[in-house]
Amino acid sequence: MIMSSINDDKLLNIALESAKKAGLEVMKYYRNKSFTAELKDDESPVTSADYAANDVLMDQLKTLTPDIPIISEEVGALPLAQREGWERYWLLDPIDGTGEFIIGSGDFAVNIALIENGWPSIGVIHAPDHHLTYYAQNHLGAFKESGLHKNNSSHQIHVAEYQQPRRIKVAISKRQRIDLMGQYLNTKFDFDHVALGSCSLKNCLIAEGGADCYLRIGVTGEWDTGASQCILEQAGGTIIDSEFNPLSYNKRESLLNPDFLSLGNQNIPWQEVINAHRQVY
Repeated sequence: MIMSSINDDKLLNIALESAKKAGLEVMKYYRNKSFTAELKDDESPVTSADYAANDVLMDQLKTLTPDIPIISEEVGALPLAQREGWERYWLLDPIDGTGEFIIGSGDFAVNIALIENGWPSIGVIHAPDHHLTYYAQNHLGAFKESGLHKNNSSHQIHVAEYQQPRRIKVAISKRQRIDLMGQYLNTKFDFDHVALGSCSLKNCLIAEGGADCYLRIGVTGEWDTGASQCILEQAGGTIIDSEFNPLSYNKRESLLNPDFLSLGNQNIPWQEVINAHRQVY
């Protein structure tokens, strides 16, 4: 198949089908609790289900789009010198929220992004245990699909509207200490906290208006933000680093992200709300 013959709509469908197929594989392990787990060098967990989902995604995408290279969390990446000239590539996180998968919360998802000219142009996040799929394509908007069947209900999503005064909803991890995070928020604003697992699902929560921001510190990779960045931006939000600079993709030898902020409605005065010069918790 010639890469130039595959239009963007076809690529979105391929991403959706691949994510759902990987999700079915993940659920086999999840329902039966038939997985093994270990720690990577960075102390993050990985399971046999992560590797199985990765195999499904790699097989699907190599078969359907053989001319588009792939970067996956579970495979790693070529040296920068060999990939910096890629005009587009698939960026995969076979299971985002592996810790949530292990404890059985259901808050995990398969992430697929298409990166074009250094920026996410397609994003798909499929949460199989919740029967939810979020997806977006540049200039076409962001959408949420729910249900188990082909005739699933799908609708466009947007970040929450904002007019002062309104409490700002902050998405946090279920095991995150609110008192520590609070020191990075300006006390002249009022906040509520919404607990949810999985980095990408918290970003989707912002995209659909269920929260306004998410503050993330610690080790994440470009595969953690690629798909949700496309979805969030098409819904009216953005993801930036903790100094309010844009993220980058495939520009450095390391594919690790800096600490980042996922932000909803751009009418919220974010540089007043968040102290960008302190480390974000």
